[in-house]
Amino acid sequence: MGVVEQPGAARRVGFAEVIGVPEFRSMWFAEILSIFGDQLARVALSVLVYGQTRSALLSGLAYAMTFVPSLLGGIALTGLADRFPRRTVMVATDAVRCLLVGLAAIPQLPLPLMIALVACLSLLNPPFKAAQLALLPQVLEGERFPVGLALRNISTQSAQLAGFAGGGTLMIVLDPHLALLVDAATFLLSAVLVRLGVAARPVAAGGTRRAPLGAIGAGARLTFGVAALRTLVLFTWLAGFVPVYEGLAAPYAAVLGGGSVVVGLILASDPLGSVLGAWCYARWVPESVRPRLTAPLTVLAPIPLLACFLHPGIIVSVLLFVLTGGLGTVALLQATASLTVAIPDHARGQVLGLSNTGLTTVMGLVPLLGGALAERFGPSATVGAFGVAGVVLGTALAWAWRRVGAGAVPAAPAAAER
Repeated sequence: MGVVEQPGAARRVGFAEVIGVPEFRSMWFAEILSIFGDQLARVALSVLVYGQTRSALLSGLAYAMTFVPSLLGGIALTGLADRFPRRTVMVATDAVRCLLVGLAAIPQLPLPLMIALVACLSLLNPPFKAAQLALLPQVLEGERFPVGLALRNISTQSAQLAGFAGGGTLMIVLDPHLALLVDAATFLLSAVLVRLGVAARPVAAGGTRRAPLGAIGAGARLTFGVAALRTLVLFTWLAGFVPVYEGLAAPYAAVLGGGSVVVGLILASDPLGSVLGAWCYARWVPESVRPRLTAPLTVLAPIPLLACFLHPGIIVSVLLFVLTGGLGTVALLQATASLTVAIPDHARGQVLGLSNTGLTTVMGLVPLLGGALAERFGPSATVGAFGVAGVVLGTALAWAWRRVGAGAVPAAPAAAER
């Protein structure tokens, strides 16, 4: 049913309107496919490596190699999204990832070679994501863009949960090698969807062609040389600092007297909060209010964690983590939206790559720091301490953001980037 708009009335963009954009629909389905396949492959690799070696260390190493090299790719390869047509980058990386996973599925493949293939697979994730995010404001103009980000968050979190749950179930009936072939097929389908469903666009205009190292330096100078962009990037990085409870799920559950079920509830709390937060953000938050949400929600997100100093029970703890996950997700969504449209098109891939690389790095370091503190002070006090640190850091960023103001961001209207 259509909505009759009064003259001058604000029109709220919903999920249905965003899904109705054919190019976004193709990109969205492609991403869901590849994420589900990736999570399935991670489970399969863990099972496969442990089955061959009976070594928990090597199994953990194989799993880590599905993440760690993406840090290098985030620094060195995301500039490809600015040097080549972005659709081409997405299709090419998907095609190569399909080939790599297909090779890893070969039975009796030497273990070092399998781990090397997985490392190369992880290396290609950042350029794909940078090209996708850089292209998204051209596919979803104006207020459709933040709604599209919210929908992506909901679907990616759901696909990750389904991939892990489905992976564990499918391993009962599927050979791990076959599961890897399923992952290869998802990359192939993703490449086909992007190639056929997304219009060809030229290389981003307005920038100077540089060597890869020069492009990395130029992106870093732009990111950290403009106060408003620097603050927005730091907002996104802080979003990875707060959910320390994910890395402490097992010891936190043990203190509460819970087992694997409680661990699962704690691990599911942040994705659940993310889905609920993103849905509420797109459904109920007025478009005129969204740009002002980043700073206050960044400060509010860690506050529920302060209750962990009081050693709450299982149900209260999970509810606190869901609330923190929801508030943090909305802050991250809006910071990402503001950052994306503010970056000049010719540097968008590189800057977003640096932003995502920093977020990934923070998310990797936080469990290490949290684990070390939990050994000394206990998991509940550690989560509470991270809440205090999150409030302090968020307040400092909010103050910095108020000083520079949104007007200091060099806006790059999405409609002008056709």
